Amino acid sequence: MTTPDRAEGRCPVTGATAGEPIPLYGAAYKTDPYDLYRRMRDAGPVHRVRFPSGIAAWLVTGYEAAHSALNDPRLGKNHRLGNDNWRALASIMPEPQHSRLQVHLLHQDPPEHTRMRRLVLDAFAPRRIEAMRPRFQEIADRLVDALPAEDGADLVAGFAAHYPFRVLAEVIGLPTEQAARFDRDWGKVVQPVGPQDPGRPAYEGRLSGLQTYIADVVAHKREHAEDDLLSRLVVARDRGELTPEELDSMIFQLLVAGQEPVTNQISTMMITLLRHPDQLERLRDEPELMPRALEELLRHDAAFELTTWRFFAEDSDLHGTRIPAGDSVIVSLCAANRDERQFPDADALDLERSPNAHLAFGHGVHFCPGAALARAELQIAVATLLTRLPGLRPAVDLDELSWIPAVLARGVNSLPVTYDKRV
Repeated sequence: MTTPDRAEGRCPVTGATAGEPIPLYGAAYKTDPYDLYRRMRDAGPVHRVRFPSGIAAWLVTGYEAAHSALNDPRLGKNHRLGNDNWRALASIMPEPQHSRLQVHLLHQDPPEHTRMRRLVLDAFAPRRIEAMRPRFQEIADRLVDALPAEDGADLVAGFAAHYPFRVLAEVIGLPTEQAARFDRDWGKVVQPVGPQDPGRPAYEGRLSGLQTYIADVVAHKREHAEDDLLSRLVVARDRGELTPEELDSMIFQLLVAGQEPVTNQISTMMITLLRHPDQLERLRDEPELMPRALEELLRHDAAFELTTWRFFAEDSDLHGTRIPAGDSVIVSLCAANRDERQFPDADALDLERSPNAHLAFGHGVHFCPGAALARAELQIAVATLLTRLPGLRPAVDLDELSWIPAVLARGVNSLPVTYDKRV
């Protein structure tokens, strides 16, 4: 039987003309993409979508399809696999920065990915991260100490924008004086700005500033090597185990991917709890729930909304859809994490949900190497804010928050709250 939409040549997801890519941008979409994701999942696992840059890509939705795509050896991450159409619109970081900063782990395939990933694993090993928890707690407490004693604050400006970078600096060995020089604005280089965009000069300025900063970090660590990750990466470069471009790209990834996603995840988690004050109070009163609750908060609204590009080297079938070689394939982690077929009552927040095999950190060979660090940071951040700011509640209508327009990420730049006092 043919549905009316299909009979009239309309898209069953948006009602627009069939064949037109589904737009993945705009304030309404960024504020709450989950209704659109539900309609996509109901209509099928693979959809043609369009991003703000104008690039059309293939979006994978649904848990089973996403899990399969994340583990599909046919799908490569190296930008060289992208076709001319993708390169013209999506590969928009200019030279020489693209060649210098875009050969990190997220854009590599085995065996290069395996070689490079091996160099960072020890620094993010769960045992090491657990041993550093007291230091992470000190950092969180100092930031809360600096908040107003009563009335309220902006949780992003006062806490979330600073906490992940200070933790990261400790973990990778970024000296205090250099950490103080880092400009958070540089992190916006992962938000695409096309060549004709009025914001392009500012974007290129950020790139230049970040590249100069990375060169300074490398020079400092070459002269002052210590037993830390940054020093080991510089030594690996000097031994010929990394190219200069791979070294710069890996430091770029550490500085950007190790900070902004955690900042965004703190904001999304706190928004979720503020929308569910009963659950917020329960988590404050029952701290033993935190490990399981954290996994549910990650599933419910993940800050890393979409994966980065993947490509087929040749025309291929993906869950019944023919994908041309070099077209970009992106997996929606947030859509997968709300799939009712995997998570009963998926839109509900259940702090005791079990099992909870969410995909917030990805899966397969590109599973986030910093997952143990992120979990520790987030547990400490949420617990500290809940326990030290009693009476925590939103100071604005949460539906009026302005969500960042980043293509891959979910988060807000400001989260005003009030509380009874700071303890």
